Amino acid sequence: MGGDLEFLQNHSLTSVLRREIEALILSGAFGPGERLNENLLAARFAVSRGPVREACRALVEKGLLELVPNRGVYVRRIDDRQAAELYDLRAGLFATAARLLAATITDAELDELDALLLGMEAAAARQSLEDYYPLNLAFHERILSFAGNASLLAAYREAIKALHLFRERGLLHGGGLSVSNSEHRAILEALRGHRPLAAMEAAFLHVQNGKARMILPGREDGQTGTA
Repeated sequence: MGGDLEFLQNHSLTSVLRREIEALILSGAFGPGERLNENLLAARFAVSRGPVREACRALVEKGLLELVPNRGVYVRRIDDRQAAELYDLRAGLFATAARLLAATITDAELDELDALLLGMEAAAARQSLEDYYPLNLAFHERILSFAGNASLLAAYREAIKALHLFRERGLLHGGGLSVSNSEHRAILEALRGHRPLAAMEAAFLHVQNGKARMILPGREDGQTGTA
């Protein structure tokens, strides 16, 4: 029993630390290419190094950090050109999945996407990126999964690994969460109407609009965004 309690306590602490460190990265407190010092983070949050290390590993998996063997973890560095190329790839993959799904989508799948959309609308009303972003990820992931093409899903997952930092920041610009979710609504309505071409177009435009929101106004040096 004691072991189970310790596991739950450590798991919860790791989750809290992951969110806190992620918020610091997204706020620009740590710049692209900057090394995260586990000792300093542990002291900052008054915890041991173990949960900090686990939290950093989770952020490596998410694509916000990168692990350099024998050196430590660093904020992932990606410039606007690289991110734009990945957005273009993602747009094609997501649009293809929407086109395939429009022909086969079931009522149960529509209900699941509707529920995610309603959750995002509520989060957008609260201006809660923390609540919105996981639902946003799930909405896109479900569309790829429901499309039934395993190779397409694998390629999509690989493409988005490096884009989490840009995607989260992009949701805070160009109209924010509500604009992003209105685009989700257009995709869902095309899927509901079993209109493959309309679904493909709406999905493609959504990702391209996300790319435009990702490249912050006034930054023309081509370097990774930190705002």
